[in-house]
Amino acid sequence: MKRILLMFCLFFSVLSFSKNNTPLYLDDSQPMEVRVEDALSRMTLEEKVAMVHAQSKFSSPGVARLGIPENWMTDGPHGIRAEVLWDEWNQAGWTNDSCMAFPALTCLAATWNPEMAALYGKSIGEEARYRNKNVLLGPGVNIYRTPLNGRNFEYMGEDPYLASRMVVPYVQGVQENGVAACVKHYALNNQEEDRHTVNVNVDDRALYEIYLPAFKAAVTEGKAWAIMGAYNRYKGQWACQNEYLLKNILRGEWNFDGVVVSDWGGVNNTKEAIYNGLDMEFGSWTDGLTENKSDAYSQYYLANPFLKLLKSGEVAEEEVNKKVRNILRLAFRTTMNRNRPFGSFATAEHGLAARQIAEEGIVLLKNSAPSNSLKGGMPVLPLNMNTAKKILVVGENAIKAMTIGGGSSSLKVKYEISPLEGIKQKAGKVKVEYARGYAGEKTAEQDGLTATDINDDRSPEELLTEACTMAKDADYVVFIGGLNKHDGQDCEGGDRKELGLPYDQDRVISELAKINKNLVVVIVSGNAVAMPWVNNVPAIVETWYLGSEAGNALAAVLTGEVNPSGKLPFSFPVKLTDIGAHALGDYPGKEQEETYRESIFVGYRWIEKNKIKPLFPFGHGLSYTQFAYGKASASAKSIKENETLTITIPVKNTGKLAGKEVVQLYVGDIKSSLPRPLKELKHFAKMELQPNESKDITFNISATDLKFFDDKKHEWIAEPGKFKIYIGSSSADIRSMVDFELK
Repeated sequence: MKRILLMFCLFFSVLSFSKNNTPLYLDDSQPMEVRVEDALSRMTLEEKVAMVHAQSKFSSPGVARLGIPENWMTDGPHGIRAEVLWDEWNQAGWTNDSCMAFPALTCLAATWNPEMAALYGKSIGEEARYRNKNVLLGPGVNIYRTPLNGRNFEYMGEDPYLASRMVVPYVQGVQENGVAACVKHYALNNQEEDRHTVNVNVDDRALYEIYLPAFKAAVTEGKAWAIMGAYNRYKGQWACQNEYLLKNILRGEWNFDGVVVSDWGGVNNTKEAIYNGLDMEFGSWTDGLTENKSDAYSQYYLANPFLKLLKSGEVAEEEVNKKVRNILRLAFRTTMNRNRPFGSFATAEHGLAARQIAEEGIVLLKNSAPSNSLKGGMPVLPLNMNTAKKILVVGENAIKAMTIGGGSSSLKVKYEISPLEGIKQKAGKVKVEYARGYAGEKTAEQDGLTATDINDDRSPEELLTEACTMAKDADYVVFIGGLNKHDGQDCEGGDRKELGLPYDQDRVISELAKINKNLVVVIVSGNAVAMPWVNNVPAIVETWYLGSEAGNALAAVLTGEVNPSGKLPFSFPVKLTDIGAHALGDYPGKEQEETYRESIFVGYRWIEKNKIKPLFPFGHGLSYTQFAYGKASASAKSIKENETLTITIPVKNTGKLAGKEVVQLYVGDIKSSLPRPLKELKHFAKMELQPNESKDITFNISATDLKFFDDKKHEWIAEPGKFKIYIGSSSADIRSMVDFELK
């Protein structure tokens, strides 16, 4: 009833202005800033303060008297969250809010294809718009620093350049629907352990070279309309009220003109929130900060406490005006844009988009002939459906719903095709049987959502014995395991406890490998996992969390209908101490202080610096065909700072199937005044080639690609000297190199 009355007020308030006397703020032919100032001048102090804090779990007030609508947020970044009750996380009970689930952002990053990012953003933006949301709380671009981070599945990997190239089209795709992309979590939110209290100590080089580039690209190139602050502290201040991050960098260096939104419960101090760049406060708990407050939202840090300071004159009205200007700008770009499209929701078109992204993101990690085959035998994948009579699928993750759980990414979906369903549908006349193999926690409820009950009370021995018995006469065994979205795994609010697989899956895989040599291990996860059985298994697939079309996408890749083309967006270590954050003993910090002692050496940068052999390197991913790289050539032997060097590399599909390859270009500085990685990703290109087809790939190298951040001078510098270009299929599979000099 409250919302209906508000809509009537809004409607009649707009009608009350004659066409010849339209206020400037309602005239979209006027410049944006003119409209902002006109609307601001008509608002009372109370109306201004009301706009800067929440009025419900996911909304903040507009000004009905002036025809300015409310702002409605929705959790992303993988689908549009179901409607919840006004003051609670539990479901509101709607029957028309079942969305399409898109793959997790680790999968999107694994496509290494900005076109997929644009499709993703456009599709999820249409879903948000249809549900009348004007802010999508995503995408996430925090850097993968440790494989234990419970929220890594929501982010885009360990490399700042890859994340930067993927986030820009995502943001643009969302915002073409009149929905603001709210890029998160700004910044340094690299662990869930102690996330509300940990103070991150990181040098400026690492901050600017590793942890900020994707946020900067989203703002300066993607023109993001919103940014969400993180929970953690930096320089002793919480990120949602952090002067250095929000005022000095975001507004000062990047000229951000959008709105800064707090993470839910991320505000901790009224005056810091007032002066340090926060615009909108959400989720400071519904008890109103103190017990027994009936009007919780008016007790937020930026609510009555803010209004009291303004009325007393202790805080100047210009401080609230700064925030309201940003919020009004958001309204004019979204809810008050008369050309805003209508969107669409849970359509067949969106299902196809989700499937296409999932298929391109699946990574074939290993594919060899079974150990009992003759030398030169055929790899296990793709499954030969012409000769097979029986396929045994083993593992809980073959039947477990992965769209529910994980924290704020939990979704109420229109449908979710399980891996077992997908394989059965694709199998045709081939018999497909299922054995549980192992069982995890009992099915849990989140926010009123409960997945299908798959509880199994049999003992681990019974489950293993059944699987091994059924595997004996199978032509193929497909084990589908990995992680899930329960607490302590890939889940918001807590980190993983170890790198290994839970529920004794290693034992199940090892025993199956002894019984059937045609074993395929499929890992469902948003993180790297240990694989002590890697040498005993001929085929391994990383399939991420694939959303509604999970089973169809996986089955298409396993059977060869789709040739896999995904590449890892982060390194898979053999053990935790192969990662800098763990090797140096910093994670997860002591007494709420976490120091990033590895500095810029994150992921493959650390691995190469310390000459560590990873389980699978950054950028790795196989295909069912083969690609031959020719010798790379350069347009010159040297360039000046204002010139461009063109690198050309011929690539040929030498196999029998059409396929896609990601050509990766890394740059190494031979001699530098400051420590630098052996090489860093600076360009990549994904291309499709038919059998025997060749293409020349060109990359243009400029001085920008050669720069590092000098923390003493606080600027980006390209030092004259010798550099090396590395062209490869992964960070460890370099096919050609070129030397050149910057004069």
